[in-house]
Amino acid sequence: MSVRQLVAVLGRGVVPATEPIVRADDLGINRGDGIFDAARVVVDAGGVRVDHLAPHLARFARSHAAMEMPAPDLDAWRALIDETLGAWDVPGPAILKLIATRGQEHDPSVPGSAFLTITENDSPACVPLRVSLLPRGYASDAFAAAPWLLGGVKSLAYAINVAAAREAARRGDDDVLFTSSDGFCLEGPRSGLIVRFGADYATTPVAGTGILDSVTVGVVADGLRARGVRFTERLMTPAEVSDADGAWLLSAGRGVCEISHLDHHPLRTDPEVSALLRSLAGF
Repeated sequence: MSVRQLVAVLGRGVVPATEPIVRADDLGINRGDGIFDAARVVVDAGGVRVDHLAPHLARFARSHAAMEMPAPDLDAWRALIDETLGAWDVPGPAILKLIATRGQEHDPSVPGSAFLTITENDSPACVPLRVSLLPRGYASDAFAAAPWLLGGVKSLAYAINVAAAREAARRGDDDVLFTSSDGFCLEGPRSGLIVRFGADYATTPVAGTGILDSVTVGVVADGLRARGVRFTERLMTPAEVSDADGAWLLSAGRGVCEISHLDHHPLRTDPEVSALLRSLAGF
């Protein structure tokens, strides 16, 4: 059975999922010149809602600014999201994706595409992951003096991220943790990193590293700090992560996934801590 999906276009509303809505000349297709954001849709007894919508919209706006695209009309996007949620009647989790492109390659007078999708999330539950270390090719501070590298932007140019996932599969692993050229862990292709050292937790800093500001990591960090737990941002080597008391990759689509092996090295795991982190993230 095919995965169920709704499509809605800014300024038009919900349209048939099979209707063409992007021109062949669109820069988002031709150059990857556009942005997106993705959030979790929850369907339960309370109705249909988007988890942590406000920080996702804020990140969407930051991506527009970094790409020097016109600021998004967030009120219009919220109205479109509400309309689409009202038409979504598929039980279980789903993914909301917001997409905006710069415009048309050969006709700058034509605006870019702006639409969203809600897609049934048929991914299996997040099992412990075997993770490969892959070099990203940049130093950990490369993005500090190079804003044109678009660090922290959720760009449509995602081919490298998808290629990394294929490389993990070739190695017999489930996912990837990128490393910097100066020897530090960064993030996954579609996830942020949290590491536990005794009673303390840490994640990789966003500033200068080019890492995407993970909404899910931020929610968990806030939850831990509210419990009086020390949560910091710092650079960590693969050896530090391997010797830590636990490590997780987090994303809005998949949730909180415990890393069981890093480059075939077994990591410490703790089901109770993993359950706590999932609870804090809302999974």
